[in-house]
Amino acid sequence: MTDLSDLLKADNQQPARSIHLISAKDHDTWLASQPERVRALVAAQRFKGKAGEQAILPGDGADDWSVVAAVADKSALGTWCLARLAETLPEGSYRLAEGTPGAAALGWLTAQYRFDRYRKDDAPAGGRVLLTSGVAQIDATVQLARSVALVRDMVNTPAADMGPPDLEAATEKVAKLFGAVVTTTRGDALEQGYPMIHAVGKAADKSFAPRLIEMSWGDPAHPRIAIVGKGICFDSGGLDIKPSSGMRLMKKDMGGAAHALGLARLIMAARLPVRLHMLIAAAENAISGNAFRPGDILRTRKGLTVEIGNTDAEGRLVLGDALTRAGEEKPELVIDFATLTGAARVAVGPDLPALFTNDDALAADMATLGAQVDDPTWRLPLWDGYADMLKSDVADINNAGEGGFAGAITAALFLKRFVPDDTAWLHLDTFAWRPSGKPGRPKGGEALGMRAVFRLLQQRYERTS
Repeated sequence: MTDLSDLLKADNQQPARSIHLISAKDHDTWLASQPERVRALVAAQRFKGKAGEQAILPGDGADDWSVVAAVADKSALGTWCLARLAETLPEGSYRLAEGTPGAAALGWLTAQYRFDRYRKDDAPAGGRVLLTSGVAQIDATVQLARSVALVRDMVNTPAADMGPPDLEAATEKVAKLFGAVVTTTRGDALEQGYPMIHAVGKAADKSFAPRLIEMSWGDPAHPRIAIVGKGICFDSGGLDIKPSSGMRLMKKDMGGAAHALGLARLIMAARLPVRLHMLIAAAENAISGNAFRPGDILRTRKGLTVEIGNTDAEGRLVLGDALTRAGEEKPELVIDFATLTGAARVAVGPDLPALFTNDDALAADMATLGAQVDDPTWRLPLWDGYADMLKSDVADINNAGEGGFAGAITAALFLKRFVPDDTAWLHLDTFAWRPSGKPGRPKGGEALGMRAVFRLLQQRYERTS
């Protein structure tokens, strides 16, 4: 994982180059106030004051220079407004000429993320250090960046090195940092207690055997919350096999598990006053002679029976058993993350996790807080009128709706059957991937919706600490 902890430091007036921020609308006024040599130099660099542009400003000595950068509004810095600077400036230390970076410090850190596990010939990531007088926010910002990097690293890692045992090892590593307890169910106990997780993963090689990974942390007297992650470490589609183009990115099908672990890490680092129960349903949806089949009827931990309409709708199966287990501990809030449906991507694209919830107040808070932290989600309806699409003639429910309509909604309705009726529930159908890079957000694995949920938990629980 990229070490980001040394890239945001307290400003003790150590040597550093200045970054002068101007609002895009003030460019002409700023330019008119500059000496001729500055105007000539920024013109040569084609700096026109559009948000995201930057230029080097000369000083009095040969090695004396600073930076001017245009932002949409320098009085309200967004998360990503300094990210391009962190990607392109020479290595060294920098400080804002006025004010503190605030939220933009996170973008400065995440812009310097590199996934270099398999590129030993690459030079180490450049160190562009941002100094800030907002010392109180440094640790919280670094923790956010670390969790984002954790999600990115896990999703970017190919399936051969990020199977169910690797998800378990990653959970144990995070748990050790905070004194959490990890319990893993596998083998016969999994088959008996979590039959859908077992069924989905039983065709994989024994070294990639399915399992339910649980992590517990916090004071049992505090409010109990459950975070559940879909950990399908590779999805071939099963016997309803995907085409090769559909399999290309299926290393990221454990992205929900990565989000769950990243969020758990944030909760523990912030010492939120909650009793945390994190669950990862880990399996590989492989193909062999004992793979589960279309038409099979699976029993579930809850006692429902599920007819398999499509083996490529496996994520909701493993989540069903994990959600049932989460509900047994009677949490006041259940949150699940899953790279669940292509239909969600058709509906809202790659950047917006589709959000489903049985609580209107939670939905309103997620919309507000997601916008505040530049991590938006978009609510889709839990429309009960579509429940008939999941009817089965031979079982309690089918795992795949017919006709191709409302795929993200019917998947959420399937999960809803495994959540206690009186429990607040958030379901995020996230892509966990950026198909193209943006400043601070490189192409590849990405945490989408995690920071918004963490802010929601902070608002909900920090008041009681």
